[in-house]
Amino acid sequence: MIKINGAYGEGGGQVLRSSLTLSTLTRKPVIVRNIRANRIKPGLRPQHLAAVNAIAKITRAQVEGNELNSDVVQIAPNKATAGNYSFDIPTAGALSLVLQTIFLPLSYVSGKSRVTLTGGTHVPWSPIWHYLQACWLPMMTSLGFHGDIQLENAGFYPRGGGKSRAVIMPAESLKPFVCLERGDLLRIEGWSGASNLDLSIAKRQKHQALRRLYDICRNSKIKTVQVPSDGKGTFILLKAVFSNGSFACYSALGAPGKRAEKVADEAVDQLLSFLGTAGCVDHYMADQIILPLSVIPGKSIYPTNRISQHLITNVHVIQKFLPVKINITGSLNEPGTVEVEGVSL
Repeated sequence: MIKINGAYGEGGGQVLRSSLTLSTLTRKPVIVRNIRANRIKPGLRPQHLAAVNAIAKITRAQVEGNELNSDVVQIAPNKATAGNYSFDIPTAGALSLVLQTIFLPLSYVSGKSRVTLTGGTHVPWSPIWHYLQACWLPMMTSLGFHGDIQLENAGFYPRGGGKSRAVIMPAESLKPFVCLERGDLLRIEGWSGASNLDLSIAKRQKHQALRRLYDICRNSKIKTVQVPSDGKGTFILLKAVFSNGSFACYSALGAPGKRAEKVADEAVDQLLSFLGTAGCVDHYMADQIILPLSVIPGKSIYPTNRISQHLITNVHVIQKFLPVKINITGSLNEPGTVEVEGVSL
């Protein structure tokens, strides 16, 4: 039984989600205590409960503590099984995080899995759906994982109600990720979207971003999109693409009373900050790929614009399950380099 302290480091939901994924991959039972102890509302919220139940379903696991607000979960998974699955978050909790929790386990089984998820798709404090589409899935594909995601309905905070479908195929020809220099900035592409609001808002976001990016990269193009949704909301996502094939993405969300220009500025500010460093991947991706790289044999190395507490906490959890060597050079919240000596499952 692996014992995890959910209050360690960043002390949020990622400790639980990584523990669930690793428990399934290694077939080691785990107990996570003090779940989300560092949050205003500790314990399992709907999106975390959905992740626990999703892992339990795909592995036919024995599980205890899978109820709202529980601060302890114990799970003993069996081998994951491919199939057709449906997981629902009855709030605006991020369905992207549930998908990431089950993606690796379903990638290591034979057969195709089809997954339907409902909940939040464009909500704060989590990767928005367009980040998954533009940045996370292409990165996972480059490592040798295979899948496809489709958005049917956007779910904005606080209403939720989003819906996405995913197809997850068996992984093959997995390879480490080595990126020492990102090369030249080739282009910036983006998406500025609105749901149940005048499309002029999305166009204002787009034009504000392009005005600020023009002097940095004249090859900048942003698509204006109308996204179906039961609620109202806006977003913008910017993706910088470099000559060696690497990329970085940053996004921002609209809110009542928040000007479209401010939404654009938030995304542009983050991207410009990244471009001022030698990072090959944005600090969100640096965290999101470290678990996959830990189960890909060989050495991966990549600089990032910021060593986050999220990343450091994730490393701690990974090393509770796997004899993987991970070395981080750089100070917290400063640029740094990540090295991973992945192991075979």
